[in-house]
Amino acid sequence: MQKLLDTRHIGRLPRRFGRDRSGNIAVIFAIALLPILGFIGAAIDYATANRIRTKLQSAQDAAVLLAVSNSEINRTTAQAKADAEQFFNATIGAYGLTATIKIEVTENDGKRSATADFTSTVTTNFLNLIGYPTLAIGNRSTSTVSRPIYQDFYLLLDNSPSMGVAATTADIATMVGNTSDKCAFACHDLSDSNNYYNLAKKLGVKMRIDVVRQAVQQLTSTATLMTAVNNQFRMAVYTLGGSCASLGLTTIASLSSAMSSVQTAAGAIDLMSIPKQNYNNDQCTDFNSALAAMNTTIPSSGTGTAAQPQKWLFFVSDGVADFNNPSGCTQPTVSGGRCQEPLTVTQCKAMKDRGIQIAVLYTTYLALPTNQWYNDHIAPFNAGPYGPSVNSQIAAKMKSCASPDFYFEVSPTQGISEAMDALFKKAVAKARLSS
Repeated sequence: MQKLLDTRHIGRLPRRFGRDRSGNIAVIFAIALLPILGFIGAAIDYATANRIRTKLQSAQDAAVLLAVSNSEINRTTAQAKADAEQFFNATIGAYGLTATIKIEVTENDGKRSATADFTSTVTTNFLNLIGYPTLAIGNRSTSTVSRPIYQDFYLLLDNSPSMGVAATTADIATMVGNTSDKCAFACHDLSDSNNYYNLAKKLGVKMRIDVVRQAVQQLTSTATLMTAVNNQFRMAVYTLGGSCASLGLTTIASLSSAMSSVQTAAGAIDLMSIPKQNYNNDQCTDFNSALAAMNTTIPSSGTGTAAQPQKWLFFVSDGVADFNNPSGCTQPTVSGGRCQEPLTVTQCKAMKDRGIQIAVLYTTYLALPTNQWYNDHIAPFNAGPYGPSVNSQIAAKMKSCASPDFYFEVSPTQGISEAMDALFKKAVAKARLSS
């Protein structure tokens, strides 16, 4: 007879199943396997998307930097945008990737900014099984730089006979000790081969004009080192004339961005010669005419772009005019109208009114107590102390010619080269701060 099922044990089956270790792990693993595989697959898909995003972001960053780079800064914003987009597409194409890129290039307040947004999709493998066939990726990248400021520097150098004075007190003592009339000036008298100019060369005395020449050549090196983009700085060099017999603004180096060429040309800066002693009653320093000519030569200042550079005049002088001006001289005239006076600033103002900025390097007109002419005609408006020459009318007029904060006085213990470099760097820094 068949044995009937004992229903009393049916209620114990779940408890026995739960206590049965041989089957529990297998069942749980089977239940968990699907989500585990899903998570692993999702992680693989996300890792793939992240690798692709990293490559796209790298290309995006490079494109943004290109748009504001020195190589693009002189191109229009539209051209820079097109170049950056082309670069991005070419770069990701090399990776076998595709993306949509939107680049905006703008300029404001002297700064160029580039912003790039890209979007793309990555095809999934595992997430596709649960209804996500693609993953969307994207990123924004921005870069901003200050535009380089383009500047033209016009150097007007006083090479009149007074710039033949020995450059330092020690050099002055050497000249005075080796001349019968105790003269510290190295006059370049072409009628006498034994002139004091040749004597200064023989004695190894540096004249002020020698120091100015070296300073200009050093300045071209400084400009080269500070150039951020091609043609950012241009320079021209002028003197008052090669000879007192042919006074007038004289070009030593035409305006050029080739600083090596300007440096070579500056080697010709030299003391103005005179045909003979007392030629033209020594009236060889006409600042009014020279500055008026500079005002005609220098165009109005621009905004600092490549097409419209800012304009600067660097004026280097000891600040004492000596020319024929019988009716308008600010000091008593001698010998029928010979005028020795501090600089008049009318032409300086005219240039500044046109936006031209003026940096003045005043080479201190040192007292020459053993020179009677100096005592009679220059000392009355050149009161000491010197360097800084706070009581000198010469210094006051030179400072008045300069734009604010661009006046520098060089005393015997200072270097003209260092002073010119300082003025140049200050001019460049001012442009950056005001852009």
